[in-house]
Amino acid sequence: MAERVKKSEEEWREILSEEEYEILREKGTERAFTGRYWNEKSPGLYRCRGCGAPLFSSDTKYDSGSGWPSFYQPTEEGVVVTETDRSHFMVRTEVICASCRSHLGHIFPDGPEPTGMRYCINSASLTLEPEEERS
Repeated sequence: MAERVKKSEEEWREILSEEEYEILREKGTERAFTGRYWNEKSPGLYRCRGCGAPLFSSDTKYDSGSGWPSFYQPTEEGVVVTETDRSHFMVRTEVICASCRSHLGHIFPDGPEPTGMRYCINSASLTLEPEEERS
């Protein structure tokens, strides 16, 4: 189970940009094809922008055509949790960082094998740790 990170709203505002705060803490969404990672091809580990938890590997990233970074599975079970999102007159499944409870994006059942899932994640919710820095 992920270790819980707790910060006050003031602390979150100090470490996040306005856009990051709106997305991670207020469940916002960046516009399609505008985030820094939607078309990123570099190998590495995608971490939560809020707390640094390892969330997704570039090995599971694929081009979904949606305009957001898309992955077919997280790095391991339990690093993300889901909740029902009934906003905007839709019912979707929200993806949340298990460590800091930051909003990451949504999950849809139209992804590639082996999972068939598409984790559609906001670039502003992520930080890419390039593979060469991890070696």
